[in-house]
Amino acid sequence: MSKLTVSVSPHIRSSRTTQNIMLDVIIAMLPVVIASGFLFGPRAILLTVISSAVCVLLEYCWEKLMKKPLTVQDLSAVVTGMLVAMNVPVSTPVWMLIVGDIAAIILVKQLFGGLGCNFVNPALVGRLVMMFSFPSAMTTFTGSAGIVDATTSATPLSAPGTLVWDQFTTLLLGKHGGAIGETCALAILIGGIYLIVRKVIKPIIPLCFIGSCCLFTFLFGGENPIMQIFAGGLLCGAFFMATDYVTSPITNSGKVIFGVFIGFLTAVIRVFGSYPEGVTFAILFGNVLVPYINDLTLTRPLGGLFPGKEKKEAAK
Repeated sequence: MSKLTVSVSPHIRSSRTTQNIMLDVIIAMLPVVIASGFLFGPRAILLTVISSAVCVLLEYCWEKLMKKPLTVQDLSAVVTGMLVAMNVPVSTPVWMLIVGDIAAIILVKQLFGGLGCNFVNPALVGRLVMMFSFPSAMTTFTGSAGIVDATTSATPLSAPGTLVWDQFTTLLLGKHGGAIGETCALAILIGGIYLIVRKVIKPIIPLCFIGSCCLFTFLFGGENPIMQIFAGGLLCGAFFMATDYVTSPITNSGKVIFGVFIGFLTAVIRVFGSYPEGVTFAILFGNVLVPYINDLTLTRPLGGLFPGKEKKEAAK
């Protein structure tokens, strides 16, 4: 009789790797990058390339310095760099963008142990650091020889009375002021659908996030709840940042709770807060609660006890 070989988990294997997952995310973001080039000019694409290159260099240098295994080949640093760039206005000086990259890669990702160990989304922390450090530059939205006028302009969320149905096409195509990766809703939707079709992400978090934000905006008496979906960073956050594997729940029920919570928080900030946007703060706050959501929604193993009860039973 042949010997039975028992190995450690995981027992279910897949051809999926971190590298090809990140490559799919990069491909999904390409429509947004290309749209930003048409809308804001070549500087938008240049900022994206610079940010990605800086993030890769930072990760490589840190891991060399700390004598850790090199992980730049997994492409996660490229994704982080692209996301940081997508969250800034096209007029942002390169050195400010690098500050955001340092915060994302060094402070959030590497100091906590590298990919898989960060407890919040690195790109969003990079944006937050730039927002608090350079508030004027991060809220000055100017076009650059593209479709968007090369003048200082407000985002639809920060200009009261502009969220009307007549501007649906403007919001869908991104012909308005805003961060370079958040304006063109059509490009973001194309990228998000690609991620879902490729099964890189599940649609649970995006749908719950967008739907709950729309619902609570309506309940709170906010301006044009449907149009809120296409204004600001809601779509970009829903598809590219809230779905981050490391900082989002692992169970389907947890994903529902997470999506509804950050949608609710976004609506609260947008309707009642002095800051017109709320996606960054909502997702980061949700990231902090993810471990508790996971503990709350973990399923019971077949024939076993619910997580956390084993110790109680053993103590009896």
